[in-house]
Amino acid sequence: MSIPPPRLCGLVLAAGAGTRFGGPKAFALTADGTPWVAIAADALRAAGCDRVVVALSEASSSAAELVPAHAEPLVVAGAAAGLSVTLRGALERIGVAGAVVILPVDTPGVVPEAIRRVVAAGRGSPEGLAQAVYGGRPGHPVLVGGAHVARLRATLSGDAGARPYLIAHDATAVECGDLWSGEDIDRRSSP
Repeated sequence: MSIPPPRLCGLVLAAGAGTRFGGPKAFALTADGTPWVAIAADALRAAGCDRVVVALSEASSSAAELVPAHAEPLVVAGAAAGLSVTLRGALERIGVAGAVVILPVDTPGVVPEAIRRVVAAGRGSPEGLAQAVYGGRPGHPVLVGGAHVARLRATLSGDAGARPYLIAHDATAVECGDLWSGEDIDRRSSP
């Protein structure tokens, strides 16, 4: 008997080189030592994801030890070639039946309620397509219904993510600015 794919899968993108950050963000920790990968994975689980996968690069594969037990590390070959390779490779390997919620690792301020709100707007369904916005500015998380996954994968190239696809397919914008800033962290804080 085979196990059916999850209804709602969370995908943490943690395979980037972190050039501006000074190293792979998969290894980043908060001031109190909490791994960013754990924050993202825990938020996705708390928001109702049946399965949580953390996409890592070959160079950051040892960050798998920072991934919480309820999540699965997934090393994506060739991830150093850019975001599109990571996203395409992860989506191909995880097998989405219902929908996938995509969250980059560099959003340690994320709150589960923002994820729930995006899932609700996209109905967590195979046809759903929704993106969090902050004061109208696009951000994360993003929900991509299973019916969109293969088409999205086919459009990915270079260092671009899902944004062009979301625009072209009129993704539902979900205001989350009342919950948190939506900021991603590209540079380390100065001491």
